[in-house]
Amino acid sequence: MPDHLAIRRGDDEVTEEIEIKSLSASEEYAGFPRAAFVGEWFWRIRADFAKMKGVLKVAAGYTGGHTENPTYEKVCSGPTGHVEAAQLIYGPDRVSCQQLLDFFCKQIDPADQGRKFVVRRALYRSVIFYHDQEQRVAAEASKRNQTQSGNFKNLIATEIPPFSKFYEAEQYHRQYSEKNITHYQFQAKVWGKDSQTAEPKPRTAESGSHAAKFAKPDDPFLRNKLTPRQYEVTRNNGTEPPFENEYWNNKAEGIYVDVASGEPLFSSLDKYDSGTGWPSFTRPLEPENIVEKKDLSLFAVRTEVRSKHGDSHLGHVFNDGPPPTGQRFCMNSAALRFIPEEDLAEEGYGEYLGLFRK
Repeated sequence: MPDHLAIRRGDDEVTEEIEIKSLSASEEYAGFPRAAFVGEWFWRIRADFAKMKGVLKVAAGYTGGHTENPTYEKVCSGPTGHVEAAQLIYGPDRVSCQQLLDFFCKQIDPADQGRKFVVRRALYRSVIFYHDQEQRVAAEASKRNQTQSGNFKNLIATEIPPFSKFYEAEQYHRQYSEKNITHYQFQAKVWGKDSQTAEPKPRTAESGSHAAKFAKPDDPFLRNKLTPRQYEVTRNNGTEPPFENEYWNNKAEGIYVDVASGEPLFSSLDKYDSGTGWPSFTRPLEPENIVEKKDLSLFAVRTEVRSKHGDSHLGHVFNDGPPPTGQRFCMNSAALRFIPEEDLAEEGYGEYLGLFRK
């Protein structure tokens, strides 16, 4: 958001400059209504509302819980009751409560009860917090209209509880989309949304699924995003040289995601030294994201491993691994992107922090 908001009033060509300060500076916004929404990542919701005309200020944070001063790690891994939310202050003379509701409903799947990566989590369910009776009535009417529209196969799951207290997120979460433009634009592309406009494409129950979040980007986008080796491996079933790849000897803690789609695939907790010169794992982190296919190339019968949503060639799986699975998922580093444990929250994979916290 800009430091000042220019408002042109009437025909007299007078422009008033309103200074936009911290959301916590409530005295600066006395008399302005607020609204709070939950759905998807809070920095994504914040980024979209920040571009909407009439929205004076919007922040990512936590609300709806019972814990004082929550942190991202506590919200993601503990029973705090809080959800990731975007709270905004708006000018009712320029944008109505109904317009905010309509805008919000275009960004999320209201029939999704909290899908994030491949795990359903209450942290990311669809919620509209009402601050007053007018907002409650408008939100309930919007929910009824969605239910009666017939556009969703599942029941509308949006909750409409009263607003309590909002805690602004940590500094690194604030204006995340502006500070991490490449990552945000890539995720927006995967979601099927133009990150340069505030008008996202309408989402249905199907388009709001994990397949929509992690779907393979189109070929021109991949050619621009991936290195030649990454493209050759993931799109043309290539194989990188052993011992001459990025992760074969990586011993850091974290998770490995599809370099094309971002879907979580493997964890360092299941990684071991197979002596082959390629990163090897005893099992996948998210089995639902793994597809196994018979491979008859090289005059042998092998089992190819691909990512479900990105359709990336990852490598092969063999039955010569160590306990407890006896399997060896032999992957190409070029098909993976490693996210260190300390970066999981900032990268949007905070739900996996609990794997590494004893």
